[in-house]
Amino acid sequence: MDISKTVADQKAFFATGATLPLAFRRQKLRDLLDCVMENEDRIAQALAQDLGKSSFEGYMCEIGMVRSELSHMLKHLGSYAKVRRVRTPMGNFPSKSKVMPCPYGTVLIMSPWNYPFLLTLGPLIDAIAAGNTAVIKPSAYSPATSALIQKLLSSCFKPEHVAVVTGGRKENAALLEEKFDMIFFTGSQAVGREVLRHAAEHLTPAVLELGGKSPCIVDASAKIPLAARRIVFGKYLNCGQTCVAPDYILCHESVKDDLIQEMQAQITAQFGQEPLKNPDYGKIISQKHFDRLCALMDKSKVVCGGQVQPEALRIAPTILDNVTWEDKIMQEEIFGPLLPVLTFSGTDEILTLLENKAKPLALYLFSRDRQQIRTVTSRIRYGGGCINDVVVHLATENMGFGGVGESGMGAYHGKTGFDAFSHKKSILHKRTWLDLPMRYQPYKSLYLKLVKLFLK
Repeated sequence: MDISKTVADQKAFFATGATLPLAFRRQKLRDLLDCVMENEDRIAQALAQDLGKSSFEGYMCEIGMVRSELSHMLKHLGSYAKVRRVRTPMGNFPSKSKVMPCPYGTVLIMSPWNYPFLLTLGPLIDAIAAGNTAVIKPSAYSPATSALIQKLLSSCFKPEHVAVVTGGRKENAALLEEKFDMIFFTGSQAVGREVLRHAAEHLTPAVLELGGKSPCIVDASAKIPLAARRIVFGKYLNCGQTCVAPDYILCHESVKDDLIQEMQAQITAQFGQEPLKNPDYGKIISQKHFDRLCALMDKSKVVCGGQVQPEALRIAPTILDNVTWEDKIMQEEIFGPLLPVLTFSGTDEILTLLENKAKPLALYLFSRDRQQIRTVTSRIRYGGGCINDVVVHLATENMGFGGVGESGMGAYHGKTGFDAFSHKKSILHKRTWLDLPMRYQPYKSLYLKLVKLFLK
């Protein structure tokens, strides 16, 4: 594919104004929804091939969420795209003021391999709804899903509206040399920095959805059996390869032993006595990531799991105890089924610990102490999260999903996603039947008094 020509064709198509009518946007969203519904089995098969996802998990975590975002956007597009009147100050009398959501133009969407269908189509839906054209670059690490995405989108869209570029680093580099009107990137912090450097060369706005070490705090007031059940679900979903998975447990020292015991029981309850024989338990995406995770696992600290299947790239759900902040596993985002457990003795210790660390994409708190909840949620800076649950906050279209600081910038989902792909154009419509003379020279003292009356 000639990338430069693809981008030029999309810019030319956008310049015709064809993507602006809401009727056009709705029709393309309906076309995409029909395409997803007709190909659910093929999508599930591709996800199983790339990541070992079961059909249930593939629908729950990817296909169903894409359908939900499409349905939400079709229902609310008219409201989100509406031009809104705002109050005009007296100094601009007589006039009207309005804010008009307008598409950026031609956008680049670069998606990751861990949720390759959801994290490609999710932002694409928002981009289409906002009236943009889009170039899609799915991950080379999920080839089956990326190839299917290319096939499906080419059946729904003309390439001048939505085009898919497959390939690896060479194609990524070529795309980043182009001048887009906006870039949406989901992936690692290292690649995110590179994307932002290229965006800065063209002064291109960018949304970065990154990751980080998301803590899961369990205090002494938590319902330990429920906390264990939900933590095990969220941590080992997709074999731990979830950007908002709990990266590590930070629990009160008085409940650590009970929590570990309950989590061990929950691993057995949810995955069976031998999780590596569970057909619904996924696999690590590549040999490179498998080797990295094995190097992070200190066998002397494993209290549950630790078994591996190198030929199948599978690692059992694993818990590590007596972990310190200096351990290798605490120096980078884990992004796999390894769960270190650390402890704290008081709230002030939590605040001090986390304030001095990179701001995470997610934070989870299991607690029934209202003061503790208020303190943690107000004092610690992070992208988003849950109280007494994990992961599921990203499934709410009425809340934006995104990071802060090292974990990203910008957000999307629902209206927040529509806004992310839109520029809010401010327009003042001045009437012609009156032209107040006070702003024109020669200035007069009387006029200054009037200006001070209006501008105070």
